[in-house]
Amino acid sequence: MGDRVLITGGGGFIGSHAAKALLAAGFEPIVFDNFCRGHRSLVRFGPLIEDDILDRPAVERAIEQTRPIACIHFAAFAYVAESVERPDLYYWNNVAGSLSLIRALIGRGVDKIVFSSTCAIYGEPQRLPIGEETAKLPISPYGRSKLVVEQMLSDFDAAHGLKSVSLRYFNAAGADPAGLIGEMHDPEPHIIPRTLMSAAGHIPNIQINGTDYPTRDGTAIRDYTHVADLADAHVLALRYLLDGGQTDAFNLGTGYGYSVRDIVDSAGRITGRTIPVVMGPRRAGDPAEVVADPAKARRILAFSPRYTELDQMMGHAWRWFETRGFRHG
Repeated sequence: MGDRVLITGGGGFIGSHAAKALLAAGFEPIVFDNFCRGHRSLVRFGPLIEDDILDRPAVERAIEQTRPIACIHFAAFAYVAESVERPDLYYWNNVAGSLSLIRALIGRGVDKIVFSSTCAIYGEPQRLPIGEETAKLPISPYGRSKLVVEQMLSDFDAAHGLKSVSLRYFNAAGADPAGLIGEMHDPEPHIIPRTLMSAAGHIPNIQINGTDYPTRDGTAIRDYTHVADLADAHVLALRYLLDGGQTDAFNLGTGYGYSVRDIVDSAGRITGRTIPVVMGPRRAGDPAEVVADPAKARRILAFSPRYTELDQMMGHAWRWFETRGFRHG
């Protein structure tokens, strides 16, 4: 086995794909997860330590036992609507949990961390595409919690030399191309899996929230990145730090947006089924379009997504749903 990397939240959607990518790149992923939101069935590519990042002594024990060269930090709650209703959960788990983890890493001599951040730190963008220097004005406790952690990481670099990369995802999509792992949120808030759930008959329809946006078809547009490409980006960020890279942040996206109608049409093509659709009003705070400028990640990390076509992402996600028995509803 190669050098060990501690992966907090490695039983989640993106964390499990990152574990697979790390193993393929010659590292040994050590998953650290309490499974309050993750799934044991997704831990398939390395050893598991079941515990909570809020328990600092438990994290310190895990570090002492495994001697990782770095940490990749996914463990967080990530539902915007839930964060509005229960900000206490988000500041406690996302912020206090990250502080507990960071203190354990510093205390045990681990000086490199890749952080799972989000485009939610930007809030409602004033211009497109969104670059890393765009004003950071999050509009949800979820987005604010992630921004606080990014700021913490900068402070801990200045004080203790902890080098970090914050990766700001836009919209993760798809599933492992080999069909081994995929998305398993409960409840499932994301448009692509919900559209496939509708195709499979697990929910009655898919609701389009807003059909009068100033976009090419009236529905909201988002930048979707295949989860396997996001996983590869974590390996690139890790190598950047191991090669002496300085603390930095990068947007991860394709630079191109797909609309909600594009999602529904793609799901119909891939599944061969009619997708029941209900039209609804816009949701408060939903921008018309959110698209990344990924130039910095391309230039510095050599990030180059492999799966950029919507039908590719949809096809991989549908294969995962079929594997899990969602085929006949």
